Amino acid sequence: LQRDVLHGACSGIGLSLCERLLSQDTEGLQLCLACRNMRKTQAARSPSCRWTPAASHPRGHVVDVYFMCSVYNRLDYLYLNAGIMPNPQVDVKAFFRGLFSSKIIAMFATGEGILTQKDCVTTDGLQDVFATNLFGHFLLIRELEPILCHAGRSSQLIWSSSSNAHRSAFNLDDIQHRRDTQPYSSSKYASDLLSLALNTHYNKQGLYSSVICPGFVMTNLTYRILPSFPAFLWTLLMPLFWLIRIFTNTFTLTPYNGAGALFWLYKQRPESLDPQAKYHSLTSGLGNNYTRPSKMDIDLETSAALYEKLLQLESRNTQHPEK
Repeated sequence: LQRDVLHGACSGIGLSLCERLLSQDTEGLQLCLACRNMRKTQAARSPSCRWTPAASHPRGHVVDVYFMCSVYNRLDYLYLNAGIMPNPQVDVKAFFRGLFSSKIIAMFATGEGILTQKDCVTTDGLQDVFATNLFGHFLLIRELEPILCHAGRSSQLIWSSSSNAHRSAFNLDDIQHRRDTQPYSSSKYASDLLSLALNTHYNKQGLYSSVICPGFVMTNLTYRILPSFPAFLWTLLMPLFWLIRIFTNTFTLTPYNGAGALFWLYKQRPESLDPQAKYHSLTSGLGNNYTRPSKMDIDLETSAALYEKLLQLESRNTQHPEK
């Protein structure tokens, strides 16, 4: 019996992964959709229940660690997919410079150099992007440690990262990215580092961590990059995106294709995976979906330092939750 928790399953890639898991591997699978909003969770759960056996219906829950620890005595997979990119804006000058340069494909594929975000602060005094994309996942892993780590069997953490995860956006002295305009890129690079650190700390206890990149996918997050962009113009751009896909395999475009690497990792033995590789969802010009690893630009020293900083932040927030 496989018990999976999918954190961030309400829409986009998370919802598509849920559909792939339930449509292709329902036997012996118990899937828990862990989200922050029960209304959205139930909306995501309902379509799945219509075309899966009753025994395989996913359970929908607002993230509730007590519930999961009391109901489940083991977890085989924890998908860390929840993420935000608040108020993304395009640097118009950088965009047009990129259009007439050799970096045009990379610019569309990763958003490097053209996307900026205006972050905000949570009621706990944390930067919102950092708290949602990284620290919240870290706390969830720490709380679920008793049912993730068991002798004699393996469990797997699978992070949804991004090709927008750049070392240049991350600062070990400012892990919440308070002083710059690329919190999304910083948080995703930090998740790459944290995955490596988690392998260092937990592999001997049977817990493994892997990172994926979904590619360029048309989801709500993508549409919010240009919030005032009329919907019909996105439709007009789609032929351009299909054309670009002939030249780059990172344009997965659909959430189903974007979830390819997430689903592929479900089929692998976690101990056989490379802890320093990012597993990319890719799509050929003809639309064939496949997965390929690439080495991440990370190192053990920085990952260990980040892990210690997160432990310290966890300790401070536990003792003084208002700070």
